[in-house]
This record gives sequence, C-alpha cells and structure tokens, in this order.
Amino acid sequence: MKLNKTFIFTLIALVVVAALYRILPNRPFGFAPQIAIALFAGSVIKDKKYAFALPLLSMFISDALYQVLYNAGLSSIKGFYGGQITNYILFAGLTVIGFFINKRKAWQVGLGAVAGPTVYFLVSNFFVWLGGGLDAAGVAYPKTVEGMASAYTAAIPFYTGSIYATIVFCTMFFGGYAILNSNELKTAKA
Repeated sequence: MKLNKTFIFTLIALVVVAALYRILPNRPFGFAPQIAIALFAGSVIKDKKYAFALPLLSMFISDALYQVLYNAGLSSIKGFYGGQITNYILFAGLTVIGFFINKRKAWQVGLGAVAGPTVYFLVSNFFVWLGGGLDAAGVAYPKTVEGMASAYTAAIPFYTGSIYATIVFCTMFFGGYAILNSNELKTAKA
C-alpha cells in the first residue's frame, strides 16, 4: 500500500482516537491501544521516523489530555510526571519489535502481540522497582528480591489487560490494513 493522503489521514485519526481512548475513565487496567500502535507502526510504516512518531505522538497527546484533566480536578491521574521519559523510550523499543513482524503472517502478529506487552511489563516494572516506585500503600518497594517480586505482582492486572488489549487492537489494525490493502489490489486490477 502506498503512502497516500487517505492512509496518512487514517494514521492521524488512529493516533487521536487511541489517545482519546487511553484517557477514558473506568477502562480495564492496561487496556489501551498504544502497544499495538507501536507494533503496527514498526511493521507497516516504511519510513522509520514516522513509525517511531506514531506511538509516541499518541502517548504524548493522551498524556497532555490527562494533564489537562488533572489540572482541572477531573482526574486523579497526572499526565506528566518524573520518570515518564522511560515510558517513551520503552514505546520506541516496542516499535523496533514491530520491525520484525511480517504484516502478512498472522502468527508473527500474534507473537508480537504477546511479546510487546511482555517486554513492556518486564522492563517497565524493573524500572519502577529500581527507581523507588511506590506500592498501593504509598511505600517504596524495597531494593530486595522480595521488593522486586512485589512490584511485578502488583502490575499483573495491568499486564493481563495489556495482553488482551494488544491482541484485540493488533487484530483490528493489522486486519484492517490487510482488508484495505486487498481492496486496493482489487481496484488496481479492475
């Protein structure tokens, strides 16, 4: 599929809708499309600077919206916080995983949909533990094996939600791309 105005508009709409979805109140823990966007962008977009920009832009827009809601007293979630750059670096890394996904092979998309959230879970929670992240009671995780295990255990609901979300959104993104691409081929042959 060539990069045309319709495709570019679709990608921009994807970023905005994903950003808006991420700030919905009461959505399940970790159920957000950003990991799937990173994998999709890495796999589908040939110009890698745009592949990296897509998930990062989506994260930034939703973080900015969270901050506006927080400042207005409508959300308890801050949009911008210390250590946030780690999340952006992780999402750039998830985009790299997408480079290795052949968009035409469902098993690779499925494997990526499990690998992406797993890598994010393992790395992000290690940094939460290492950086003095707080548990539900507001106490820093101790710098022990037990403290690290507690940090990972507390994040399991987010991990589970991100696995489900990534599978659902990868199915939508890669499936929609395949349908659009097959329709374009049919149109070109007619």
